[in-house]
Amino acid sequence: MDYSDKIDAETWAFIKRTDTYYPPDAVNLSIADQRRVYDDMCRAFFQGYPDGVTARDIHVGDVPCRLYETGTPSVTVMYFHGGGFVVGGLDSHDDVCAEICERTGYRVLSVDYRMAPEHKHPAAYDACRAATEYAARTWHDPVVLAGDSAGGNLAAAVAHMARGTDLPIVGQVLIYPGLGGDWTQGSYITHAEAPLLTTRDIEFYKGVRCEDGQEPVGDPTYAPLHDSDFSALPPTIIISAECDPLSDDGREYRDALRAAGVRALWVNEAGLVHGYLRARATVARARDSFTRIVNAIADLGRGDFPQ
Repeated sequence: MDYSDKIDAETWAFIKRTDTYYPPDAVNLSIADQRRVYDDMCRAFFQGYPDGVTARDIHVGDVPCRLYETGTPSVTVMYFHGGGFVVGGLDSHDDVCAEICERTGYRVLSVDYRMAPEHKHPAAYDACRAATEYAARTWHDPVVLAGDSAGGNLAAAVAHMARGTDLPIVGQVLIYPGLGGDWTQGSYITHAEAPLLTTRDIEFYKGVRCEDGQEPVGDPTYAPLHDSDFSALPPTIIISAECDPLSDDGREYRDALRAAGVRALWVNEAGLVHGYLRARATVARARDSFTRIVNAIADLGRGDFPQ
């Protein structure tokens, strides 16, 4: 696809800067090198903490987490980072979590879940579920699940499996999530060669996530879109990037939730690319989208739903 009429100059500048740290063929590197270059890139885009936000590292069992607080929070946001289930961690989304905390006033617990290929599915899900249960037991506050990319998948997986439990999940905000959509059609084809994420990248991440590269069938902890029942899920807001192979996953998930009577909203951000959270300080479209994301988290924490 020719993206010249979709992606604006600010976003192209972000893409080019990203490529100087994280090359388009990064999946050809060793896992250790992939993590190194991803961490270097994230440090290059780090925006620091807003005033008034404190953070400290804790452990939930053997899972490292980072807790962000400001004021007297009455809601807990569980944040699950992106990175294809392979790269990323507490530092990669450190400033994003701090900004969510400051702008909502909510407590944010970021989870350093176990990653592939050392830890196969469902290790990442198990860590995120355990951390969510810890948060509910510890603070007894409403919980909003949030995450980007792979983290959006994990947030939705926790929401699906928490139905019928006493976990106080009041909403989920999924940011350009990969939810297990149909690879043979839609955005997976149209945006197969999109900047910053291609279908080849997704195929690599999928291949190392599971034992012997074999995807489980009908397992919503692996792919929430593969569930057979979408009822009784919490109010959901999905924010996708238009120029992203994963964009149609957001639409399909919204449609499945609405068909099951769940309140769901999908926003497909025009001209944006996968990973644009890092562009929120330099790209107006990304800045506006991040405001929508923060507002969505704030709304769901209060029991409101955007119209």
